[in-house]
Amino acid sequence: MFPPLQRRCRGPGGRAGAAHCEISREHLRSLLYSVAQSWARARQRKVAAVDLALSPPGLEDEYNTLLTQDAIRFLAELISTFELDVDKILQQRIARKVQLDLTNGLPDFSTHTSHIRKDKTWKVLPVPRRLQNRQVDIGDTAPYQTERFLNALGSTAQGIQVDFDDGNCPTFFNQIKGIYNVVQAVHHKFPGAPPISKAPVLMLRPRAWNMVEHNMMVNGKQVPGPLFDYGLLMFHVGKILYDNESGPFFYLSKVESYQEARLWNNIFIWTQEKLNMPIGTIKATVLIESILASFEMEEILYELRDHSAGLNCGIWDYSASFVSKFGHRAEFLLPDRSKYVNMEKLFLKSYMDLLVQTCHRRGALATGGMAALLLPKDQNSDSYQSVLATVKRLKSFEIKAGVDGFMVYDIGLVEPMQKLFKEYTRGPNQLHVIPEGVNITATELLTMPAGGVTLHGLKYNIAVGVLFIYSWLKGEGHFYYRGQVEDSATAEISRSQVWQWIRHRAKLEDDERMVVSRSLVHNLVKETKNELQDFYCQSERAKQLLHTATEIFLEIVQKRDFPEFITTYLNLDHTFLVSSSYNHSFHSTAVVAIHSTVQTKSRL
Repeated sequence: MFPPLQRRCRGPGGRAGAAHCEISREHLRSLLYSVAQSWARARQRKVAAVDLALSPPGLEDEYNTLLTQDAIRFLAELISTFELDVDKILQQRIARKVQLDLTNGLPDFSTHTSHIRKDKTWKVLPVPRRLQNRQVDIGDTAPYQTERFLNALGSTAQGIQVDFDDGNCPTFFNQIKGIYNVVQAVHHKFPGAPPISKAPVLMLRPRAWNMVEHNMMVNGKQVPGPLFDYGLLMFHVGKILYDNESGPFFYLSKVESYQEARLWNNIFIWTQEKLNMPIGTIKATVLIESILASFEMEEILYELRDHSAGLNCGIWDYSASFVSKFGHRAEFLLPDRSKYVNMEKLFLKSYMDLLVQTCHRRGALATGGMAALLLPKDQNSDSYQSVLATVKRLKSFEIKAGVDGFMVYDIGLVEPMQKLFKEYTRGPNQLHVIPEGVNITATELLTMPAGGVTLHGLKYNIAVGVLFIYSWLKGEGHFYYRGQVEDSATAEISRSQVWQWIRHRAKLEDDERMVVSRSLVHNLVKETKNELQDFYCQSERAKQLLHTATEIFLEIVQKRDFPEFITTYLNLDHTFLVSSSYNHSFHSTAVVAIHSTVQTKSRL
């Protein structure tokens, strides 16, 4: 019934001549496939009951184009196959956090996986031609915003972060409109837009594991948001992207462990087999946004070695993860981010150096974060030159550290940053740059920067947190404030710091007699609301939403236990409030017959 086993001496990366033997990858896959087929035949034919929300108003054609019977069947089978594994990794996150709290422990490089780190022979597969130059991508491009998406398609950027996560509010309207716009672009249906083979490569970023899609249920359970996004995108554009040597390429958000990378790898293999695409076709960049993941970079690359497009480092989600994991400990008090937290600080520079070194040793690309500053309209103004000089200084630091690329939000920054790469580098990437003598320790990764809390920083964090929630309630995932774009990453660090400063009654540098207390934050929130109302609220409805946003912000920062993600909190505890009330109407149950591949034991 099963193919004969063949063994040969290979290392963790599949390279001949390693010290131990394992089943060849090809035969192992064949074996697993045979086992799955055997289980499927042994079980009764399963039926997936699918409940879908009605179309968002005004998007009936887009909805019907995307959610065909074949697409629904594909989604149902994808979700049925992997939902238990998604549940398991979320439970593992909770267990890991509990263990750290119970033992007052700290993360470290695991001895259990040391053989992967010690084996110098394995490398990731080379990326396709169109991914070899990733110098400047346009970030936070929520594709439901058609005008910005089209402007990005027509730009000279190397890539576009097609964002269903940090810069996007996942209302059903935004998801359907955004995925539909991607389908239109890939099928060259936008007048004036370049064909997909000539446009910047689309780096598709589905939601992270913590997000749920409320508008689809499979067998009575709401489905994981990333599987909904990923499944629809792959079903509708995966093959044509591959045929045009333009994908499918993905960003994977908030991955915290190599087990989570393994799950994505399993999903990629399943999808490629299902859509008759070669194994290794899908490529993915993993965003290292958690302090826990920084200790498992090599293991994450190893798990995705056939499908890796490298790793990415950013600043705000990563910094916020310290508060999420260790914020109740006084030794992890994070100082004012606007004054004391930047990529030059030891804990962030160590993280970036380790990421670059790890990636380049394994033949993977290493990319940096997004420049959020906005260029003033007047190119001859002093303020324009000042903003441009600031971005150049910050990004030249990353280039000198060895990154192969980074993102900008303002499309006007694309060409200046491309010129900056030409000034400091030669060739399409810096894979040849492998920092020697860099031996990053756990202590360096975990050392908080010196500094205190300022009244300005507290008020800035309050404003960003309140405005993000206000934007979310309006169905928007990012907004502009004081000359830069803000999204869930900056909202995450902002509300995290306010929560932590209240918890530890941090003293203010401005007046050490004052501490950050609930009463102080309440007063500043009220003051901030009055200031923001004059600028952002032109109607009574807008004023009501801003008031609701301030109430939710205060609720979050006063919680006894830290809510892990602000987006999860808003998505689950405050499900868009009234902004998407139409989603409460559902189709009658659609029944989709599939061969069950659900296993009683996890695949991880």
